Amino acid sequence: MSNRYAIILAAGQGTRMKSKLYKVLHPVCGKPMVQHVVDHVSKLQMKKVVTIVGHGAELVKTQLGEKSVFALQEEQLGTAHAVMQAKDLLEGKAGVTIVVCGDTPLIKSETMEALFKHHEEQSAKATILTAWTAEPAGYGRVVRNNNGLVEKIVEHKDASKEELQIQEINTGTYCFDNQALFSALKKVSNDNVQGEYYLPDVIEILKGEGEVVTAYQTAYFEETLGINDRVALSQAESFMKKRINEEHMRNGVTIIDPMNTYIGADVEIGMDTILYPGTSLSGNTVVGSDCVIGPNTQIENCKLGDQTAIRQSVAVDSQIGSSVNIGPFAHIRPQSDIHDEVKIGNFVEVKKAVFGKGSKASHLSYIGDAEVGRDVNLGCGSITVNYDGKNKYLTKIEDGVFVGCNSNLVAPVTIGEGAYIAAGSTITEDVPGKALSIARARQVNKEDYAEKLNKK
Repeated sequence: MSNRYAIILAAGQGTRMKSKLYKVLHPVCGKPMVQHVVDHVSKLQMKKVVTIVGHGAELVKTQLGEKSVFALQEEQLGTAHAVMQAKDLLEGKAGVTIVVCGDTPLIKSETMEALFKHHEEQSAKATILTAWTAEPAGYGRVVRNNNGLVEKIVEHKDASKEELQIQEINTGTYCFDNQALFSALKKVSNDNVQGEYYLPDVIEILKGEGEVVTAYQTAYFEETLGINDRVALSQAESFMKKRINEEHMRNGVTIIDPMNTYIGADVEIGMDTILYPGTSLSGNTVVGSDCVIGPNTQIENCKLGDQTAIRQSVAVDSQIGSSVNIGPFAHIRPQSDIHDEVKIGNFVEVKKAVFGKGSKASHLSYIGDAEVGRDVNLGCGSITVNYDGKNKYLTKIEDGVFVGCNSNLVAPVTIGEGAYIAAGSTITEDVPGKALSIARARQVNKEDYAEKLNKK
């Protein structure tokens, strides 16, 4: 296999998006579209990936990081001009270069691999990725000769009546012999209405030199969708959502209502997990087997064990073990570590806290900046008072502690192993193990006092 290179065209501002955000950074299923493209390309053992960026594209560089090197296109003078910016990085190298637009997130790595293979089998200098569509209006048509090789690409506005009948279109993704590409780029002219240098002209130049130009037709037209505005963005979201959901279902995940289930491109889900409507799984979330998620649940960048249930709740940037029960209406905030067999119930908020195995906070609690041991029971309305207006402090609750309802644990404080906290207590000092701590005013009953109050 010859050396492989990739050039990602990502310099366009995308004025039709009407956005402050650089076009290729708009997310599709939770991931910027250019990241999709680079991730797909990177699966194909690339020697080098070059992303062509425009001015103000520092965010693109930050997003892609070490997955790509970058070349700057200072002025937007067309696709051939954009590719030419990779000259210093790629010119003269032997191998095959794929050119892909950064706004086509739906092209799969399998399709790119098939394009490479076809290109190599045909010993071509250029291979065009094409697609068949029932509505080719606006697209460049691919004209083939009797041997199936490409004769030319004709833009819609320049096509004859016969050529307009052609339904095989140019997707804007190409494979080139790398040396032939940079040699032909020098000959591309900008003698056209827009005064720009167009990449399809390279095809014509190579044909004129008697080189072999082929085309590989993908079976899936929607893969080739380029995103220029918010309408196309929503179409891409819809196509990718369907693709992702179907893949999980084929891998043994039950999705009750795929139309109302949103799974990010990098999410992993184990077999026999059930997703109810309104579930959103995003980022680098990993869900184990036999889990029940939803309805109406948002999980972002979390790792879940097996047989865990999360209902009508939100969990972000946290670790959640096996056989855990969360919700309804719970909020697991970042840096929480929920161990196995824990129960986090109705209207409980957990932040930057460890919950040991088998512990419970069943209702109406806030547990933040805390280390909760094993088999702890936090009664209804228990609160760790972690903030004094300037600093956050740690609450430590050791194994087997029972905290009565409506208790305030004022940090920094430690509740020793096996201790009891009486309901309604405000604890400001450490409690020894196995002690009962009562921190509230003694009850006083005033006989017949209600009658006096009523007379007033």
